Amino acid sequence: MSVHPLANLIHHARHNSPFYSDLYAALPPAVTDLTALPVVDQDSFWAANTVQGNRVLTGPLAEAVVYKTGGTTGAPKFSYYSREEWREFVTAFGQGLVDAGLRPGHRVADLFYAGDLYASFLFVLDSLAHAPVENVRLPIGGAAPLETTVPALEDFRAQVVAGTPTTLCRLAAHLVATGRQLPAVELLFFGGEPMFADQRPLLAAAFPNAEPRSLGYASVDAGLLGRPVPGPDPRVHRTFTPHTVVEILDETTGEPIRETGRPGRVVVTQLYRRLMPVLRYPAGDRAEWTDPEAGCFRILGRADEGVRVGPVSLSAQDAQDAVAEADSGGRIVSTQLVVRRWENRDGLVLRLVTVPGGAGADDDAVLEALGRTVVDGLNRARPLYPESVAAGHVHPLTVEWAHHTDLVVNSRSGKLVRVVDERPTS
Repeated sequence: MSVHPLANLIHHARHNSPFYSDLYAALPPAVTDLTALPVVDQDSFWAANTVQGNRVLTGPLAEAVVYKTGGTTGAPKFSYYSREEWREFVTAFGQGLVDAGLRPGHRVADLFYAGDLYASFLFVLDSLAHAPVENVRLPIGGAAPLETTVPALEDFRAQVVAGTPTTLCRLAAHLVATGRQLPAVELLFFGGEPMFADQRPLLAAAFPNAEPRSLGYASVDAGLLGRPVPGPDPRVHRTFTPHTVVEILDETTGEPIRETGRPGRVVVTQLYRRLMPVLRYPAGDRAEWTDPEAGCFRILGRADEGVRVGPVSLSAQDAQDAVAEADSGGRIVSTQLVVRRWENRDGLVLRLVTVPGGAGADDDAVLEALGRTVVDGLNRARPLYPESVAAGHVHPLTVEWAHHTDLVVNSRSGKLVRVVDERPTS
């Protein structure tokens, strides 16, 4: 098992990665305490983690697998794993699938998405192949036509179907619309986005004998985060010890939270990654400990770094960039992303604040045109969003003009909360 002592990993990163060398320049020569390290700034990390002239990697790109992670179409981001690191990643995650309910002989349909350097389909397939129990893998993919997906599930009597909640619901809607069910399915493994209560009746109608369960918590950039915990709350996960150290940090002070029930942002350190070190890296989510001693925590939604709306990931910076491009007159002074859920779908609202009394601030026609320009720019930057609207997965982007008093701020610091998630969490 290729898990490295923390002190060795820090030494390796600061002596072989120009990014970490600069980040840790003021630290003592030998560091053994994780909390002595600064939390990685995502913008700086990705500015250094480029295809050419990469300053994050600890060695030349000679043997690795490369996957695309979040980012605008103009500035894609890539994560790198050596052969051994990828094997550790999928082996550990495969062990967690047993916690999710995978049993010997289960026939599992992989409906995650493949191609264009994305990892989810291959990641789930490899995790199943490295799971500690025998299973039959059906690599169907999320883009396959439902007209061929359903017969494959029926012919092989698939017992587990794995995909995003959006994909699973699309399949379920097709089954219900055609008057069919898949009673052989026992488990619906979901990942990549939350499962909401209003999705469960549709899934139950199509899969009458199936239970939705999280297949685990991970991302291609942050790596392993949490393995499933059997029980009624699919948001609860347990750290992948010894591969991963998960911290929950106070959103104002940055201090580690150790008590239960107190929300904070998730920061992760991966002890099996040396090529692209991940040391105190913000995972982009908020969570709270449910049992700190056992390493169990509950995911509460996205943090300020980004947001997931249905199948679409975007960052607060994406919205800021769209506003900056559209607002040449400088009317907009604050931007807040609000995620809501109605009519069984997610929707994103851009809450925009203008300069009080500024030019055009009270001109509804000017603001309406400016709002359309902002929405058009964000749709161009994140084309998956309008594609998901057309497919009926999410509501169209909308703009909400507001005053500063309407903005949600941190109750202790008064700082703007850039992403407000108003969706139900249970």
